[in-house]
Amino acid sequence: MKNLYSWLLASCLPLAAETPQFIVPTGPLELFQVKDLSGFTTWSEGIGTEDKGSAFSITDGVIHISGAGRGYVGPKQGYKDYHLSVEYKWGKKTDGGKYVRNSGLLIHATGPDGNSGDKWMASVECQLAQGCEGDLIVIRGTDFDKKTIPVTLTSDTLKARDNRTRWNPGGKPTKWFGRQFWWTHHDPDFKELLDTRGRWDVASPLGKWTKVEVICLTDRINIKVNGFTVNQVYEVFPAGGRILFQNEGHEVFFRNAILEPAKK
Repeated sequence: MKNLYSWLLASCLPLAAETPQFIVPTGPLELFQVKDLSGFTTWSEGIGTEDKGSAFSITDGVIHISGAGRGYVGPKQGYKDYHLSVEYKWGKKTDGGKYVRNSGLLIHATGPDGNSGDKWMASVECQLAQGCEGDLIVIRGTDFDKKTIPVTLTSDTLKARDNRTRWNPGGKPTKWFGRQFWWTHHDPDFKELLDTRGRWDVASPLGKWTKVEVICLTDRINIKVNGFTVNQVYEVFPAGGRILFQNEGHEVFFRNAILEPAKK
């Protein structure tokens, strides 16, 4: 924890100069009720913010990610202590491979754009890949001084027979950084092949909309998929940031993104 505070103190001046302050929503805010993406950041690997509409667009409150390249789109403002609900649905385009369609929500995204591998920002990713909906990935990046942003979280976990760690209420407290861990009923026999599902998946079938909720309060994050709680973490650092919608090379649509204050 001392290292986290040291990083925050050392970074506060450049961050204050170049990053919006994280705010708490005071009432329902419909993120996609805009005419265009001028108030959003669009980022593509190798292109930066100069994407001219090939990867991201918005029409009638629906964001379309074409699957061209890798990157993200999202509001420039950062938030904390919120309840986000959003729906997504896969399009036709894939990356041409044999593995599952892939996208995600980047939560508490912090630092300069593209600070993690020129593709993402330092953040906690809520995985939306088929069969993996609700897995969490800790993504570290670098700040404006090229110092590591120490994204960290803790979860109560167990290892299943596949030797992979997943969330388990009352399980062993495990600190995570730079790794992925699975949602509570991630099928240990799931092979992650295109358009297949795990036995206990709660996401909607291909072609249907799936609702995801992200509840962030102080240093805790709770993930729900179609009303089912699938993952919970605490001692999250940072405890606020931007909300980004990920382009992982697969076509996907997002709609009904509503941000509200989290209930205490």
